[in-house]
Amino acid sequence: QVQVKESGGGLVQAGDSLRLSCTASGRPFRDIAIGWFRHAPGDVRHFVAAINGGGSRPSYADAMKDRFTISRDNAKNMVYLEMNNLEPDDSAVYTCAAGVAASFSPSSLYSSENAYAYWGQGTRVTVSS
Repeated sequence: QVQVKESGGGLVQAGDSLRLSCTASGRPFRDIAIGWFRHAPGDVRHFVAAINGGGSRPSYADAMKDRFTISRDNAKNMVYLEMNNLEPDDSAVYTCAAGVAASFSPSSLYSSENAYAYWGQGTRVTVSS
C-alpha cells in the first residue's frame, strides 16, 4: 500500500505563484511515477503534470506547460509543482497520485488516471481575481 499526501494549497491572487508538494510512502520513492491532477467544482478531473521516478521526464498538459513546473527530490521523497502566474481558472482541488510504475510507455500514459493506483486527498487552490 502506498500512502500519498499533498500540501501547499491556499488562497492567492491572480498573478501570484504557489508551490504544491507531494510525498508518498510504502514503496521506494524513485520507483513511483507521480502525477498531479486537478478538479474544479462542476468539472471532471484533468491531468496537470507528471514526472517519472528518476525525475528525468516531466510531462505537462498543454495548457500548463508554460506556467507550471514539476520536479522531484528523491532524497527527500518529495515532488513539487511550481505554479506561476496563476489565474482564477486555476482554482481547483489539486490531487497527487502515485503511479503503478516508475515510468510509463507510451508516454501518453502519464496523463491517464488509469496509470495511477494511489491518490491523495487533495489540496485546494483558490485564485482570486
